[in-house]
Amino acid sequence: MTGLQVNGLGRRFGSRWALRDVSFECEDGLLGLVGPNGAGKTTLMRILATLLPATTGAANWNGSDVGREGRAVRQVLGYLPQSFGVYTELTARNFLRYLSAMKGIPSDVGRRRTDEVLHLVNLDRDADRRLGAFSGGMLQRVGIAQALLNDPEMLIVDEPTSGLDPAERVRFRTMLAGLAEGRLVILSTHIVSDVESVAGRLILLREGRLLADTTPHELIASARGRVWSVTTDAAMASRLQSQNQVSGMVASDGEVTTRIVGPASPAAGAVPVEPTLEDAYLYAVNR
Repeated sequence: MTGLQVNGLGRRFGSRWALRDVSFECEDGLLGLVGPNGAGKTTLMRILATLLPATTGAANWNGSDVGREGRAVRQVLGYLPQSFGVYTELTARNFLRYLSAMKGIPSDVGRRRTDEVLHLVNLDRDADRRLGAFSGGMLQRVGIAQALLNDPEMLIVDEPTSGLDPAERVRFRTMLAGLAEGRLVILSTHIVSDVESVAGRLILLREGRLLADTTPHELIASARGRVWSVTTDAAMASRLQSQNQVSGMVASDGEVTTRIVGPASPAAGAVPVEPTLEDAYLYAVNR
């Protein structure tokens, strides 16, 4: 078997199932794992990263059982968790050399890989600056760099753009797309725009269950005829917002144009419009 196989995966905390009966398969490329907060994305990521045992089911990477053969999987795995801590007094170069040693990488290989990954994430010029002076986006790039030290076959990144400004988010997801050639990159996020232009495939989770295994194109197609635009006064727009799933509102010249996701026309004068991926995502998770 090659690639990742997830079969009936579930995880229970006490009486609550955070993840239940999730199954899918994938190989190289960028896989977007999306869903609302609390959908089970981080639980799934931690299981795949060998940090959390599954309650039910199994996951395999290239024939190695993630739960039973964790050491073998970690040799070919890179992981950037939601919260990534650094030693702020160290420079980026020294920090990565330290982590390479902690990962058991021989010192000469670690030095070479440190320089390679710093170049890969565009931190060459800042390599000898202390991490305490780095911006949030730069620290996330350090996080990706440490995950790439062992040149992993599977790279898992959990909510990597949270807290970044729009420009840093664009740079970050473009970088991830470039890393997906020849390896599997799993990008977990609740920000749909992070995967819109870079993921060839989407796994949607809701309340711990697999909601859809699809592509951005297919997801958008599923929402055609279910997205509406209506221009009204502010009072009517407020009522529409309270009664419908709204994906956007724009005020201009005393009127408000409201974008609404739903199976039927929400008001007189509403016209169907072409859905965006965000519209389609909202339709999928809320229907």
